[in-house]
Amino acid sequence: MELDEFRVSLDDWLDQNEHVLAAGLAGGATLDEQMAQLADVKRLTFDAGFMRWGWPERVGGLGGSSLLRAYLGEALTGRGLVEPGIYSMTEVLAPTMIDYAVPELAAAMVPRLLRGDETWCQGFSEPGTGSNLASLTCRAERTDGGWRVTGQKVWTSLAQFADRCVLLTRTGAPDSAHRGITALFVDMDSPGIEVRPIETMHGVPEFSEVFFDGVLVPFGRTLGEEGQGWSVAMDLLPYARSTALWHRVAYLERRLTGLLQAAPSGELDPAEVGEVAQLLYALRARSRATQRRLAAGEQLGPETSIDKVLVATAEQAVFDLVADGLAAGIGTGDDPASGRWRREYLYSRAATIYGGTAEIQRNIIARRLLDLGSDR
Repeated sequence: MELDEFRVSLDDWLDQNEHVLAAGLAGGATLDEQMAQLADVKRLTFDAGFMRWGWPERVGGLGGSSLLRAYLGEALTGRGLVEPGIYSMTEVLAPTMIDYAVPELAAAMVPRLLRGDETWCQGFSEPGTGSNLASLTCRAERTDGGWRVTGQKVWTSLAQFADRCVLLTRTGAPDSAHRGITALFVDMDSPGIEVRPIETMHGVPEFSEVFFDGVLVPFGRTLGEEGQGWSVAMDLLPYARSTALWHRVAYLERRLTGLLQAAPSGELDPAEVGEVAQLLYALRARSRATQRRLAAGEQLGPETSIDKVLVATAEQAVFDLVADGLAAGIGTGDDPASGRWRREYLYSRAATIYGGTAEIQRNIIARRLLDLGSDR
């Protein structure tokens, strides 16, 4: 299916079904309610065929350009039918699963994620390692029955809801850095896993600590080869820093429009509004180019750090305007939107941290793209 045909068909279907897709979702919805509603949206769009376009047929997709699934995410986010952060996890995790899992495992598991039958999480970050992923210490030891995993992860998004986890473990010598990392696909109901949610500054338990105490993982759940975990991570992170952020562009544009409608007349500085609009335009142009590179079959890499810097800058700029609007009187009194504006402002402060800090992204740009120094 071509993009123009897909766009018309999807928009018509959404016009007819938007009230069903939005059921149970409001500005004050809890994370549990958002997750339940997201599962409904994915199920309905999958069964209608839209969620399947842009994914390979070997994993339950209908084929076609990745631009089709990009437009689906944009349309759902632009209409306020999904929260972009939790929706984007599919775009982060499914491509790497398709690339590195044995074909039978990918064929069995990916449709469950696309349809919303399952939620997956990403077990990368650890306490004390910061953005230095190569120093991870969560260990997987070979046993007769499979890998035996012991260690801890932190800042694991949606772990308390997850059925599976794409997990990075240390299988080589402790000082082997990225050469001794192996990726596993772990069932989250396995004995020995404990999940402890963490409440963020904006009052939502979006992240968790996850503890692994002798968790047994079959060898058949290895993603790629033993010791290939760094390659798995380098395949996944560009999606987390680029194509998955396309949905966030639509979200930021919608929130800026909502702010301009809600703010008292004349209370926002036109010059600041223009600057924010310019940042969003630059982000959209850059993100669109990345989407089209992916659709053309190009390999994404360190250049996606530019996308990540742009989205963080634009998000904080939008919500800096929100802070001005709050001071001017939007969302005051009994307005239920008041709490939402404040929560979103607080969450925006993390935009330069999640997915890799702004400092790390700029180092990647300087060293790997501009050749301004060694990356070692």
